[in-house]
Amino acid sequence: MNLGPLIVDISGIELSEEDTNILIHPLVGGVILFSRNYISKKQLKKLTSQIKSLPRKTSLLVCVDQEGGRVQRFKKDFTHLPSLRNIGENWKSNNAKTISFSLQKAYNCSKILACELKEVGVDFSFTPVLDLDWGRSTVIGDRSISRDPYIVYSIASSIMSGLMSEGMKNCGKHFPGHGWAQADSHHEKAMDNRNVTQQEKTDLIPYQLLCETKILSSVMPAHVVYSNVDAKPAGFSKIWLQEILRKKLKFDGVIISDDLSMKAATLSGNILDRMQLAFEAGCDSALICNDRKSVIEALDNFSNSFDELEAKFTFKNLKMLKPFF
Repeated sequence: MNLGPLIVDISGIELSEEDTNILIHPLVGGVILFSRNYISKKQLKKLTSQIKSLPRKTSLLVCVDQEGGRVQRFKKDFTHLPSLRNIGENWKSNNAKTISFSLQKAYNCSKILACELKEVGVDFSFTPVLDLDWGRSTVIGDRSISRDPYIVYSIASSIMSGLMSEGMKNCGKHFPGHGWAQADSHHEKAMDNRNVTQQEKTDLIPYQLLCETKILSSVMPAHVVYSNVDAKPAGFSKIWLQEILRKKLKFDGVIISDDLSMKAATLSGNILDRMQLAFEAGCDSALICNDRKSVIEALDNFSNSFDELEAKFTFKNLKMLKPFF
């Protein structure tokens, strides 16, 4: 039995009746947890056990944003992980020992991240950030490894290897790169006026190399409009997702939309319109967070059945992101 394409959130530290009714819906395939869902490891383990014990043929994928630095949803009793910039800064020296240390640090931190999440029943983290640090985007900022795409690729590879050592898959974000756009797509329309040729020489390099090495499990596209390529944000763009990511870069993993409740996404219509655009563009899964009304509207009105949706859009299934072991 396949998992539905929606990843949704829940309200608190345990499942409410409404949460349960939503999570057993066949269009739902995953749950994303936030800081509000956590008070202790014991509580979190109980919550994830409840989620995975729901009356479904296939248990849901339990996800979180646990990057390190300022984006780490679970902190109390978890290892406080450094920001990706902190790891990347260790590369600044041309000294081989220092460079080796940065790669080992990336590997060790991601291994710890995966191990601690697995202990409490979390399957997957949306990490690492592959955006380049152009010094323009405050929402990305120290979440970026480096401005140098080859450093980003090398350290991201070590991060992904560390995750894989614990059986965990990965997610490169925010394709094709959110580092140049100054606006925060959570709150306003974000624009990038560069062309594909410029991006091929910079932001796309980590994706290209990671696709070539077949280590990249999933990709999250940005809610950024690259105006010289398409009038639609990347997550709603067939050019970016089908022509460039799938055909040119030969990416064969799962494409997960960024949160469809973000301001830059809401400019494209109501939640049903946004889901339609995301799936038509090539997203296999869609996040809807912090907007329970939209989740309910989507489940009630988007499609009569998951089989109908699968036949129409031919998804890469979220089961691909389940842990190796």
